[in-house]
Amino acid sequence: MQKTIEQFQAVFSRCKALFVNKNRDYGTSWRILRPASLTDQLFIKARRIRTIEEKGYQKVADSVESEFIGIVNYCIMSLIQLQLPPDAPIEMDGQEVQVLYDRYVRETLQLLESKNDDYGEVWRDMRSSSYTDLILVKLLRIKQIEDNEGRTLVSEGLDANYKDIINYAIFALIKIDEARQ
Repeated sequence: MQKTIEQFQAVFSRCKALFVNKNRDYGTSWRILRPASLTDQLFIKARRIRTIEEKGYQKVADSVESEFIGIVNYCIMSLIQLQLPPDAPIEMDGQEVQVLYDRYVRETLQLLESKNDDYGEVWRDMRSSSYTDLILVKLLRIKQIEDNEGRTLVSEGLDANYKDIINYAIFALIKIDEARQ
């Protein structure tokens, strides 16, 4: 499991570097997005990955890897949006955003460690296309929860679904890295 944690941290480091650089370029303009718009952005990225997997080719240069990185970062944005009050300012301090980013990385890593312990690293035996499908399932669940104004009867909330999506995307990115080696 130590190898998984090291790989997780290395992948998250790349995701965060892109997030930080985009934050320098654009500030926190993403804060204008309502939760449903962030969910739709995630859905677009996951559907593009699935389309490429099914067709076996792509016409737009953005790589599947960059889409998975985008999924990780949009999930972090969604988690940040969930915890901020509705009247919070759009523009946030870059350091404050990085602190929140790191908080959700730690929470997601803790979830991975717990689930990985229970499931025995079964994710390593899964097909990469299954990660895409599981991400899409989680996004459809999130959309339903959003349509129900956040209310669930017996299901996990939005934050748990976003963290699961992050972990599936991280697994896919680890597999992409391993295929390169």
